[in-house]
Amino acid sequence: MSGTKIKICGLSRPEDIEAANRLKPEFIGFVFFKKSKRYVDPETAAALRRILDPKIKAVGVFVDAPVEDVSELLSRGIIDIAQLHGHEDEEYIAALRKFTEKPLIQAFQLPKDTSGEQEPKEILRRAQESSADYVLIDSGMGSGEPFDWSLLQGFGREYFLAGGLDAENVGEAITRTGAWAVDVSSNVETDGKKDEEKMREFVHAVRKSVTAGKQKEEKV
Repeated sequence: MSGTKIKICGLSRPEDIEAANRLKPEFIGFVFFKKSKRYVDPETAAALRRILDPKIKAVGVFVDAPVEDVSELLSRGIIDIAQLHGHEDEEYIAALRKFTEKPLIQAFQLPKDTSGEQEPKEILRRAQESSADYVLIDSGMGSGEPFDWSLLQGFGREYFLAGGLDAENVGEAITRTGAWAVDVSSNVETDGKKDEEKMREFVHAVRKSVTAGKQKEEKV
């Protein structure tokens, strides 16, 4: 499917994978950060990967993990893509490239409160210049809240949009930002577990927005 792509992150149970296989997002995510409530160990991820539809790409989410740990999961085929969600820099990416040619996503956080030490323009400049294959723009690690999407106006590369997206607002987010992909986790959960109905509503909202956008283009 062309148009905005979908990533559902934080899958940890067989039933999560089975739901994803039915809904067919382009990407799913396994979280390898031990402090996360969505953490999965490598062997659990391997078992889940075996039942994942091969057309869906598996992303591993890491926070300041040793380069060797990331490259091992890529080389074993447990994940297709590594998402770097900590303080990883260009030196880290260069070190990882020595072990793997698999794609990398580097995450950048634009907090909802933009009065902090780093200006949003500086954060987005670094994102623009990142040597990672993809970048992800988030509102903070697992904050579940959106940032000011207008900050992305004029951003010059394809990106994953994350942070506070749900079935109610993702259509507007796509319309306003033109994001290449959207990423959801906490807002498709109930009591801390993935909820297939919420996942379905989110996927439907994205695809409805994509279809509406195409129809609008065809009329122009």
